Amino acid sequence: MEFLDWEPVYELILDDLGYPREGDERARDVMAAYARPFDMDRVDCTGKRVAVVGAAPSLPSEVDAVADADVVFTASTATDVVRNAGYEVDLMVTDLDKNPETARRRTQNGTPVAAHAHGDNIPAIREWLPRFDAAHVLATTQAAPVENVANYGGFTDGDRAAFLADAFGAAELQFVGWEFDDPSVDAEKARKLRWAERLLYLLERRRDDRFAILDGRRESIDPLVP
Repeated sequence: MEFLDWEPVYELILDDLGYPREGDERARDVMAAYARPFDMDRVDCTGKRVAVVGAAPSLPSEVDAVADADVVFTASTATDVVRNAGYEVDLMVTDLDKNPETARRRTQNGTPVAAHAHGDNIPAIREWLPRFDAAHVLATTQAAPVENVANYGGFTDGDRAAFLADAFGAAELQFVGWEFDDPSVDAEKARKLRWAERLLYLLERRRDDRFAILDGRRESIDPLVP
């Protein structure tokens, strides 16, 4: 997704959640100081079925579904659940807020991590990025991209993983471990889940696709753009 297409949606998110754009831009610039060129061929999904794995409480009971996928992209702590179940993870997507040690180990072991910069994780970027192997980090932002820090669209770790898979050529997206109505989250996280739902609906329409996790929900989703 080009930034010019993403920017109007991004501005809606900022307005709704009350986040300052300047904070995202500062975080992006801090990330840029650690970022290095990333070989995108390593995450090529052309023609493949990609499991986009969320970190909902239901994941342990659903995790075996990833066996049907060609490629596995995981959001944050879903990485640990998938690995503990014996499955490989091709890309961990994280904003460093829950299990940064997992991300550090993965880069040190030579496996890719999409590390995200946003307004309130600058301390985590400064703490963890120097400890990562930069050759295995795909640095991302939700603000305008800069050299070595990309923006493929998406907001939460989960929906950002879906946008990444789409950008990398996925033929099919399979969603595992997702709960838009997760009762265990606080009010702010619940609002973010609403945005994840809206963004996946946007991605679904852009792909001319039908995501099963949106079945029965589409009529109540604000489409964001015509």
